[in-house]
Amino acid sequence: MPVVRLSKLLAVAAVALYAGLVALGNLTDYGSNLAFVQHVLAMDTVFPDTTISWRAISHPMLQHLAYALIIAGELATALLCGFGALRLWRQRRASAVAFQRAKSPAIAGLTLGFLVWQVGFMSIGGEWFGMWMSTQWNGLEAAFRCFMLMLGVLVYVSLRDEELPAAG
Repeated sequence: MPVVRLSKLLAVAAVALYAGLVALGNLTDYGSNLAFVQHVLAMDTVFPDTTISWRAISHPMLQHLAYALIIAGELATALLCGFGALRLWRQRRASAVAFQRAKSPAIAGLTLGFLVWQVGFMSIGGEWFGMWMSTQWNGLEAAFRCFMLMLGVLVYVSLRDEELPAAG
């Protein structure tokens, strides 16, 4: 098996593992991470004189719903990437066209992961809810690392592969 194909499928599997562990952590330690989401949405640690506090969401049901959407996005990322890695494994010795076609679930999972961390955490959490203003509840650096990881793997996996040399 060509090392580049193995590298790509392992990179996708690694992202599946990471997103799966994040989702598992959010499910098994629900309260700890819910507190993070609640504080960001409530905007209770942003600058006291900010004029964007009207955006705050303090209703517990809406906070739980937002958290559930985050977990669902993380879980879907893990499942799509896991399925994508499995499909890449199955096509590891196939033609370049077949291997490229097998990338679809992985590309979907990596794209979804990018959107969860970039749109969900950086754009919505960071900018809309002013998470950048908080010294205690600021997850922007971690979100940046995550979406750059997803983006880097997405670009790498999306690159076309060459045909394998003929056996013989």
